[in-house]
Amino acid sequence: MTTEPRLIQVRKHILKQNDVVARALRKRFREAGVFVVSLVSSPGTGKTTFLERLLRQLRARYRIAALVGDLATDNDAQRLARTQVRIRQISTGTVCHLEAAMIQDALEDWDLGELDFLFIENVGNLVCPSAYDLGEALRVVLLSVTEGEDKPLKYPPIFNSADVAIITKIDLATAVEFDRAAAHQSFQSVRPGMDVFEISAKTGQGMDAWLQFLHSRLVESRQDLAATASSTGGMPELD
Repeated sequence: MTTEPRLIQVRKHILKQNDVVARALRKRFREAGVFVVSLVSSPGTGKTTFLERLLRQLRARYRIAALVGDLATDNDAQRLARTQVRIRQISTGTVCHLEAAMIQDALEDWDLGELDFLFIENVGNLVCPSAYDLGEALRVVLLSVTEGEDKPLKYPPIFNSADVAIITKIDLATAVEFDRAAAHQSFQSVRPGMDVFEISAKTGQGMDAWLQFLHSRLVESRQDLAATASSTGGMPELD
């Protein structure tokens, strides 16, 4: 009788435990009415610059906060704190991704009912984060024009697990001879129907469409919650 290698068994156990915590987080987020967005990308994509601009543009209209994951240093958290938005650093040490338990611990003393949006910036990595659910409502994968058009084909799991893709540094597209059509074809071949936004955090190009998209998703999530609560006579239960 053959058995699975010990490493595979351990990995399955870890992922199962992560999924249990992620489901509990998703229930907590939904009942609090907070819309949670996670951001994943390779290092150097401009994820922190994008998030900084996003927080600055949202803060006047919404109640927002962010969790920032990194292997070491709190440089990104310090930078984002300049937006005057609530920021908390999660240092992962040698772990190359965030896990649901890390999110749970970081939010232990937070009142999520005070938030409209919570953003989670994952560790820069296109491999590890794909398998770890964080309880988010929306997973966004970022691709910079400087990385090339074929990243979705090289790292299909992370792009397939994402709900939305954002092409960053679009203001540099011409300079680096970025092929937009090829990039969009790569996205659709891996994740058919995926929404793709082209954005420049430096110039603001594309930000209005992205902000409107977020607003619509927040409204939809709260309408769904209200409808479910009304039909059941209380807060809905999630699987």
